[in-house]
Amino acid sequence: MTTTFRELGVLPLICDALDRAGITTPFAIQEMTLSVALMGTDLIGQARTGTGKTLAFGIPVLQRSVTMSDPAYADLPQGKPQALIVAPTRELALQVSSDLAIASKDLGLRVLTVYGGVGYDTQLDTLQSGVDIVVGTPGRLIDLANRKALDLSHVHALVLDEADEMLDLGFLPDVERLLSLTPETRQTMLFSATMPAAIVALARSHMRHPMNIRAESSYENATVPATAQFIYLAHDLDKPEIIGRVLQADDAEKMIVFTRTKRQAQRIADDLAERGFAAAPLHGDMAQIAREKALAKFREDKLKVLVCTDVAARGIDVRGVSHVVNYTCPEDDKTYIHRIGRTGRAGATGTAITLVDWPDIARWKMINKALDLPFPDPPETYSTSPELFHDQGIPKGTKGRIVDAAPVERKPREDRGGDRGHRDDKGSERPARSRNNDRSRSRTRSGSSVSGETSGAPAAAATEGDKPTATRTNRNRRRTRSGGGAASAATSKES
Repeated sequence: MTTTFRELGVLPLICDALDRAGITTPFAIQEMTLSVALMGTDLIGQARTGTGKTLAFGIPVLQRSVTMSDPAYADLPQGKPQALIVAPTRELALQVSSDLAIASKDLGLRVLTVYGGVGYDTQLDTLQSGVDIVVGTPGRLIDLANRKALDLSHVHALVLDEADEMLDLGFLPDVERLLSLTPETRQTMLFSATMPAAIVALARSHMRHPMNIRAESSYENATVPATAQFIYLAHDLDKPEIIGRVLQADDAEKMIVFTRTKRQAQRIADDLAERGFAAAPLHGDMAQIAREKALAKFREDKLKVLVCTDVAARGIDVRGVSHVVNYTCPEDDKTYIHRIGRTGRAGATGTAITLVDWPDIARWKMINKALDLPFPDPPETYSTSPELFHDQGIPKGTKGRIVDAAPVERKPREDRGGDRGHRDDKGSERPARSRNNDRSRSRTRSGSSVSGETSGAPAAAATEGDKPTATRTNRNRRRTRSGGGAASAATSKES
């Protein structure tokens, strides 16, 4: 028999809000966590990404917080945060706040999200007016606490989400500082996909007899079973064409492409957009408002492809992501798990494609061994390979472009000789200039002057005492090596 949220002791107001959002049945990590967390016990939750950890800690935080209309609120300092949720990235903080907003729609709790990259004014004003739950990134939370704008001395519940990622990003000192600003009697919940030694040490130092909850048997099985994984040995120049064809597969909906660098993310997004696909980048060099707009468009199905770096994509939880493509081989097994965890979320199916370059074969073998995957030797694959079409369900004859390439504007090449003429300022055709090394424009033969019409040069002045036999063209007079031209110029000047 399936367990419901109501049977786990969740408040009816929260259950009703979840029902309206179509969330009725808890996932494994939620079912295992709620019965413990609702009692106020410290806990360490370990589950693979995309299995519903947000509600596993979000519901207890909401349920144990009181609203202004609650008589118990009179005993609390007005407007001081009752709960703090720390997330490693802006996108994850926004995602957590979004899930809390859905679950608390009928509770009237005030939730504030704080993160860097935006101004302080709005966040400071909201804190001054009073909030119940704060969700934020470590850096901005420390800044607000140092400004005396964020008072954490009355927090009764503290959550560290994606703790292993905060360790990787160097936020551990900030996290310990935040923990020191909260009461020792608080409830502490730590959630992480992996448990490095530093995270275990943190838990021992700041948690009181925590209960360990693991929703899967081992880290080696941390990949989502509903995600089909494909590993191809691919050439870098052929990768955009491969992605363009996969985007036209029968089951392709939305896609997230992961890259190693910010510049690479921008380049690939531009390339896919030029091919006719609705694509946008998401990386740290973008302004925060631009990142939020790109993510909002992706959620609203106005974008089909989001090209991200690892840090920017942490915490992206978007429904309908059918494909994740590792444009570059992940750095390690943890990065691989977090990348492909963006698809196959919450029970849905997904496809993860990893494009390995030849220099990265050794790195991939290490990832393959660490995760006990059956892909030690990726097959060499190109955009034209029949195996690619078969594996991904791509219709035959599909190309990696859905619009014609824009015509390349070519500048007119400068004529530099030959028998082709060019036009003068008035638009009339003029013969090409001769490349004869002889500087004189004409030679006299048998007392007559040869016209420069064939060579395009004006006729030279006649020798002294002779009349010119051809009219000089309307060009600037040039000094010649023969004495005639110089003499004429001198005579003209004297007169």
